[in-house]
Amino acid sequence: MSEEKQPQNESNLSEKTVVLRRARLNAATSSLMRFSFKECCFKPVADEPDIEIEGSLVHKDSEEGQILCAEKEVGRKSKTLFSCITTATQTTINPPREVACQTESQPLLVNYSATANQWEIYDFYQEELQKRTSSTKKDEKENEIAEGAEGVHGNLSLLRDFTDKSDHDLAMLSTAAKLLEYAVNENINGDIIADFKHFEDEADEFRGDKGTLLPLWEFQYNKVKSLHVSALCWNKKYNDLFAVGLGSHKFTELECGMLLFYTWRNNNHPEFLFNTDSGVMCVDIHEQKSHLVAVGLFNGNVCVYNLMAKDDQPIYNSMASSGKHSGTVWQVKWWEDDLYGNHTFFSVSADGRVVSWTLGKYELFSTNIIKLPPMDKVPDDLNNVIVTAGLTLDFHKQKPYHFLVGTEAGKIHKGSTHYTRFIKTYEAHFRMVSCVRWNPFNPKVFITCGMDWRVNIWDETTDSPVFTFDLKSSVMDVAWAPYSSTVFAAVTADGKVHVFDLSINRFEALCQQRVVSTKRHLTCIEFNPVHPIIIVGNDRGRVISLKLSPNLRKNPKEEKGKEPSTGAEVEIAKMEKLLILMR
Repeated sequence: MSEEKQPQNESNLSEKTVVLRRARLNAATSSLMRFSFKECCFKPVADEPDIEIEGSLVHKDSEEGQILCAEKEVGRKSKTLFSCITTATQTTINPPREVACQTESQPLLVNYSATANQWEIYDFYQEELQKRTSSTKKDEKENEIAEGAEGVHGNLSLLRDFTDKSDHDLAMLSTAAKLLEYAVNENINGDIIADFKHFEDEADEFRGDKGTLLPLWEFQYNKVKSLHVSALCWNKKYNDLFAVGLGSHKFTELECGMLLFYTWRNNNHPEFLFNTDSGVMCVDIHEQKSHLVAVGLFNGNVCVYNLMAKDDQPIYNSMASSGKHSGTVWQVKWWEDDLYGNHTFFSVSADGRVVSWTLGKYELFSTNIIKLPPMDKVPDDLNNVIVTAGLTLDFHKQKPYHFLVGTEAGKIHKGSTHYTRFIKTYEAHFRMVSCVRWNPFNPKVFITCGMDWRVNIWDETTDSPVFTFDLKSSVMDVAWAPYSSTVFAAVTADGKVHVFDLSINRFEALCQQRVVSTKRHLTCIEFNPVHPIIIVGNDRGRVISLKLSPNLRKNPKEEKGKEPSTGAEVEIAKMEKLLILMR
């Protein structure tokens, strides 16, 4: 505390003196120095004002203090004897109780055993059906009595409620039936499902370089025996799920088609089923959005299905106003999304057009990319009348703007989405081209097959095939193996599957195996993206899954002292080595 005093004398003692008292913090510094990082030196800081807080004390002799004291006295006098109550009368006394009353007794454990067979399951469903029927009849009577005066409106609401309840019951029954079907199939095919990854054919040791195909499952839907398997496609995200497109190659019979999805867990009935107005000719599943499926139909329509939707109708369908194809759609391929993030796919059709389709908010939007050139022997005045049909399409794995188109004239056209004319044309086959596919590892190599019994392997920089194989029958489809750049498989019309490995044998197949009877022919083939399994389809709506034996998927022999190498670079080098040998 500090005071300001005047000198004391007799005159000052009789006078009143005003004394000013100020509070001061002794710990506070009077001259504060702080380091300035900007000027790199210490600089004095001005004194900051102390905190000033208004006090709450009032002198009792002041006018305000007298008023407050008077109010306090009035408050004290207003209390009576009844204004104070003991605390015990305001609370309820909790009576003591035993601990056993506060806990639940442990339930008794009882052993239970029962058997489940066909007739007991049937009796259970019959009892459940009778209970639901009786409860439904009671509800109907109560609703009729309560809503009888409403006439027709009451009957309609009653029918609507009954329909909604039936739909809910059917949905619950469908889920239970599917779980039961999974359990039954697991009991029947549990050994195959658990052991197919580890089973190997030990007889390969005595066959030299030859191999075999082990049959695993057959997928057959009884209602599609009259349809051909026109397309197969694996789901990249769920590698045990694949799509089957069913149509008819007999163009005199315009039948409806069907799109099925099977899984290894249940080969008796498809997981998803979609009916189409026309035969399904091609199918492709989106790699990232695995629930989106593009489908091309015999009548020229393209549509997109959503596996997550409850409705079995396509979410997108092409129309005449959106640029529908005028001929059969033979191939659809998903492509990269556009600049606005909309999904896009391409299609090639018998009308000679390559079209890009974009999924808009409510409909499909089409863009004509390129038109196939007319045949050589067609007069100029008939170029727009007689068109060249496009039968197959595939995009480059590293350059997605490059694509190949196979035609019914036996030619392969190399095009680009940036140009309106083809870059190059290959004289591939003497008859129509069945399939064309880029190699998954080497960016310069692609494979073709046709109805002239041949399978050709091409280097895009040359005009003639590097390898040619004659399979003695019309080649319906061909596919590269996802694990090797030199392994491919083809199916022929005589019901055989041919598996080649160019790194082991450049002249003949390592496996030629008939998988259907002589009266049937194969139509499609696809490799599983993860497991050494192929699926093939025939002309009776049946899909057969086969596993490749060890000789059909072994690596070439390494030199002594070197460790076996794997990877994409090794696969590219394997194919490059073969190309150098054949030049």
